[in-house]
Amino acid sequence: MIDNQDILIERRQVPKNHMLSLLPNIYVERGDIDDWNLLHELHYKAESLGIGPRIYRCVLEEGGRRQVIGVGVMTVPKMLLSGRNEVFRHLKPNTGGMDSRLINRTRAYWINDHACTNSRLVLDTMYRGAGIAYRMQNIMMRMTGCQVVEFQSSMSKFNPFAAKAGIRFTKPRRSANYEKGVKFFRRWFDSNPSDFMGVMAELNAMPAAVRAKCEREMRDFYYACSALEKTGNARFRGEDRRETMEVGYLLKSLQQLVLASPLYGVYINPDASPEKGKSTLPARVPVIAFDNQPTDQPLDLSRLP
Repeated sequence: MIDNQDILIERRQVPKNHMLSLLPNIYVERGDIDDWNLLHELHYKAESLGIGPRIYRCVLEEGGRRQVIGVGVMTVPKMLLSGRNEVFRHLKPNTGGMDSRLINRTRAYWINDHACTNSRLVLDTMYRGAGIAYRMQNIMMRMTGCQVVEFQSSMSKFNPFAAKAGIRFTKPRRSANYEKGVKFFRRWFDSNPSDFMGVMAELNAMPAAVRAKCEREMRDFYYACSALEKTGNARFRGEDRRETMEVGYLLKSLQQLVLASPLYGVYINPDASPEKGKSTLPARVPVIAFDNQPTDQPLDLSRLP
């Protein structure tokens, strides 16, 4: 942008270590589903939450006013993750073909007792770009009390806030379904496979019989390639869920299955609790506590003003 008769632009010099003046008034604490409902529409995966959600909220208190400006969700970890197998090789299932039912159960118990998944994090658009998200994420992960906090995100390839929070990532990999998925999209649509609106427009313009055939193949392809619908409790209702999916949600699920290449990351919690589900930290922690120590050291609350 340049100056003109309608616009005057001031480019002010900002101090090198400038910090948002509101940061000392922002806290992280346990929340509930109402906090998620308040902000979930700002998240690109707003439709559902994972199993066993534990919700944390970011609260701004100023002038006697209290406002929820961010929400994070921790969930129960998945039992099988390729990224976990790469990082924690001792947890990789059936190594050498020697696993028994006892070993599988013990592995599952250990994962449930010592790990959780950082599933969602969303910040009010008015407060983005000020360093709140990565501070909140780090404190939220510490407050879980879990030894290991896992993280999967495609957005982390473009926005490094999770790395600033202390999460360390494996190298990105293309989806195992990418090649055959792109071939499937090319068979039915001219639009780019990532263009949701374009694909939906083509689908809606099809003659009824052709659209029915296309939707049938979309459902079959999704079910054939999606492990999500065939593992855990979902395996008992996977086919029914496939048949009842609204076509827009089905297309989003297909795009995620084919095009997503989420990074697997992990945070080793220096404030982990020896007791399952308990936190060694207070119920309410200021976000500026993040700045008083490295991300791999215990939180030093004595240095707070």
